[in-house]
Amino acid sequence: MRNNVFLYSDCPMHRSMAILGTKWKPILIWALRDRKARFGQIAAAVGLISRKVLTTTLKELEEDGVVMREEFKELPPRVEYSLTEKGLALIPVMLQLVDWDRKYFATHSGPKLGSNQLF
Repeated sequence: MRNNVFLYSDCPMHRSMAILGTKWKPILIWALRDRKARFGQIAAAVGLISRKVLTTTLKELEEDGVVMREEFKELPPRVEYSLTEKGLALIPVMLQLVDWDRKYFATHSGPKLGSNQLF
């Protein structure tokens, strides 16, 4: 379970990082930036995340109002995830991070981790 101490802080950076401050949350937000996706599609796009961490992270993003989980009463059952208005408002921030990365790390020649399907 996560620690909500920063969520109730007077500092806007503490509050923001309480929502975004794990390794996977910004990556999941980016993966959902322009589409709805099912759990398996998200897992395939992100790659190196375990199913347990993906489940927990999606649940936390849903609790924070960043991601919407939509259940369809079908056989077999189907669930889709998408960004809420609050989540979509983060996309310009994510785009700035992409620009920052391209400016300062474009020449980095370290090992590549899997196929880069998110970008």
